[in-house]
Amino acid sequence: MKTYLGIELGSTRIKAVLIDENHNSVASGGFTWENQLKNGYWTYSLDDVWGGLQSAYADLAANFAQKFGEELTTVDGIGISGMMHGYLPFDSNGNQLAEFRTWRNTTTAAAAKKLTAEFGFNIPERWSVAHLYQAILNDEEHVGKIDHITTVAGYVHWKLTGEKVVGINEASGMFPICDGDYNSEMLGKFDDVAKIEGFIRPIKELLPRVLFAGESAGTLTIDGAKLLDPSGRLQAGIPFCPPEGDAGTGMVATNAVLPRTGNVSAGTSIFAMVVLENSLKNVYQEIDVIATPMGDSVAMAHANNCTADLDAWVSLFGEALQAFGAGADKSKLYEILYNESENADAHCGNLLSYNYLSGEHITGISHGRPLLVRTPESNFTLANFMRSLLFSSVAALSIGMGILLERENVKITSIAGHGGLFKVDGVGQRMMAAALNASVSVSSTAGEGGAWGIAVLAAFARQKDGENLGEYLTKVFANDKATVATPKIADVEAFSAYIKRYKAGLEIEKIASEVI
Repeated sequence: MKTYLGIELGSTRIKAVLIDENHNSVASGGFTWENQLKNGYWTYSLDDVWGGLQSAYADLAANFAQKFGEELTTVDGIGISGMMHGYLPFDSNGNQLAEFRTWRNTTTAAAAKKLTAEFGFNIPERWSVAHLYQAILNDEEHVGKIDHITTVAGYVHWKLTGEKVVGINEASGMFPICDGDYNSEMLGKFDDVAKIEGFIRPIKELLPRVLFAGESAGTLTIDGAKLLDPSGRLQAGIPFCPPEGDAGTGMVATNAVLPRTGNVSAGTSIFAMVVLENSLKNVYQEIDVIATPMGDSVAMAHANNCTADLDAWVSLFGEALQAFGAGADKSKLYEILYNESENADAHCGNLLSYNYLSGEHITGISHGRPLLVRTPESNFTLANFMRSLLFSSVAALSIGMGILLERENVKITSIAGHGGLFKVDGVGQRMMAAALNASVSVSSTAGEGGAWGIAVLAAFARQKDGENLGEYLTKVFANDKATVATPKIADVEAFSAYIKRYKAGLEIEKIASEVI
């Protein structure tokens, strides 16, 4: 059979998925990792990148051998995806010049503000160009040595194929896009402001080449094959599709690449995207404008924090059970606790929580301090506590999405959900429907996530027959079975009351970040 390999480097997990020509998963593997705060930056070491990739691939290869009784030596296509944005600079010899600064960092406020004003286009703090310009403003020693910058997906793709390229969705999180490439007018404006600070290298020379979905992006080199599979079984010469960001693979995994479609990815971070029919009328610091893998404009509301604080509390409950000698399966623990939230009071017992492990740009908080706030009169029950955590997980996102729906009157035909928040059937889906006041569907493929999405893009590059990606995905999802949650009036009213208190209490979070 023909097979296609997709690998995604997510925030907490590196996942590898092998699909057949009908886009069914036939083998998978994974590796759990976590970012670290070093020298003031959230980062991963590149040694961990390769250790994790090799472990995930080895896990997949073992799974394949167990199922089919033969070694995995080649596939028909490969795709690499990863956390969008961030900053990875290299010199002309390929040496890393600074720590990998991930999307989670909120250290580029000055650069993002200046570039947004210069461009007349929102440049979020996590975008690659903001990190580069901040390094220039900081007069960091490595800046004068930069030969090129890239993302984690672009870096892995480069090392496996020798090609310094990214897909257009990934590129749109590095620098603004126009007509299928980096915006030429804004490139010039960046060069002008950078020259004032003594940086004279044109930024276009530093950025990876932009490719559309379906285009050839190189082949696996001999050295690349050894990097991915040190056992030596994997053969060189396998074609690659363009490397993409997790936003783009999320669009593919939820069949949300056409105008008026949208999707929500809810994991360590959370973001919602809507493919636009028309350009936005105004510039908002809460809204990014990126691109689909086809190049169409997408409005994105992105929050840095989603399930990490909730996961920490579930883990604590698990420890408590173990202390009593009554340990529970992790999946079962999530199921029980999520479902308990269904018994909550209408207003979560007046509990309030902030899930800010890192800063949150949508609400103007620079440094994260997870908080639980209650008054002496609060009804502090498990059900109210869990619903408060779930509401908090989607609260910042709802503030950003409110701009699109209310101020820009953006129309949405469908919103598809994927990510960890939706793993427990129905609960997270209903919370999201309440937060967005819109129906939310979760497909049978949603659990596969971005690794499956980039594998589908690898298949598209080899199997397309004159159709565009939207037409191809129509065939992929022809027999998909999705569950749909429609917003309930009581849930919408409960969330509206919660978000009102949430906004009022942001001053508490701000003070906590300043004094603790």
